[in-house]
Amino acid sequence: MLLPAETIKAYSEAGVKKLNRPVLKMFILAIFAGIFIALGATGNLIAPLSIPWSSLGKLASATMFPVGLIFVTFLGAELFTGNNMLIMSVTDRKASIGRMFLNWGVVYAGNFVGSIIVVLILTYGHAYSLYDNAFAEYVISVAQAKVSLTFAEGLLRGILCNVIVCLTVLMAVSAKSAAGKILVIFPPIALFVVSGYEHCVANMYFIPAAIFTSVEYGLDAGAVNWGSMIVNNLIPVTTGNIIGGALIVGVGLKFALKEKTV
Repeated sequence: MLLPAETIKAYSEAGVKKLNRPVLKMFILAIFAGIFIALGATGNLIAPLSIPWSSLGKLASATMFPVGLIFVTFLGAELFTGNNMLIMSVTDRKASIGRMFLNWGVVYAGNFVGSIIVVLILTYGHAYSLYDNAFAEYVISVAQAKVSLTFAEGLLRGILCNVIVCLTVLMAVSAKSAAGKILVIFPPIALFVVSGYEHCVANMYFIPAAIFTSVEYGLDAGAVNWGSMIVNNLIPVTTGNIIGGALIVGVGLKFALKEKTV
């Protein structure tokens, strides 16, 4: 495996290639990342439904979500939260800050489109009817909890989430074998899920799933709607994800390792 400073350098160099990628390819790969994260999130939701013990169910759900990041890592998809670390390439003066913001905007939009694609397929394929509609009801309850967060709660949970996600991405970069990459992804991503932290791309799936499901099944979603998704969740969580990924890991960790000999 690579040493920490070598890992930072490797990510920074790979970031230049990501930032110089044509916008259309960037957008398509972001759609795929949204799909991958949504698939992992679906497993995260459905895993505990057949388990009567809540604590065991929580652990089971946490083992499903990492699958999404594994898909992203191995297939080179563009994920907004991981791309927050592209600031490393900017601070190394290998890319412009404008190009970084363009990447963030394009990838964020693509991740959302990918998430909605999965939501539509599952909604109108009536996958949420599993377990006598218990799946649909659980989807709605999860979304209700997410739009009920205060701004500070969403922000702080978003910070911790993306610190873990970005550290995980870096560890995957440092691992040289496929098995090593999988092994370093699973525990930390399961940790952030079981801890209740907030991931903006995952929430692009969780909350729209509840919105579409409530309409299709005639269920009461309460305060879950497009407005509450954006204002109560995506804005604070995305801000927190950027702070955790770009500032704490992308700038802070890189600065701490800058004087290391590579």
